[in-house]
Amino acid sequence: MWLLYLYVGLATAGILVLGVLGIRVFAEVQALARQLGRSTDEISRSSDDLRRAAEPLARRTGDTVRR
Repeated sequence: MWLLYLYVGLATAGILVLGVLGIRVFAEVQALARQLGRSTDEISRSSDDLRRAAEPLARRTGDTVRR
């Protein structure tokens, strides 16, 4: 009879451990998603800055080629 209690206790402990690990994974995935969002915004801003910086050079190069 005591083996039955041991098995039920171990199964319960295992389910609790899996639950805790699942919560930790969920929290890390959320943190990763937030970081990915910030990185995407930063890349977008950098791309816009690069485009704005390259426009005058592209215009000058186009003027040089047309002459």
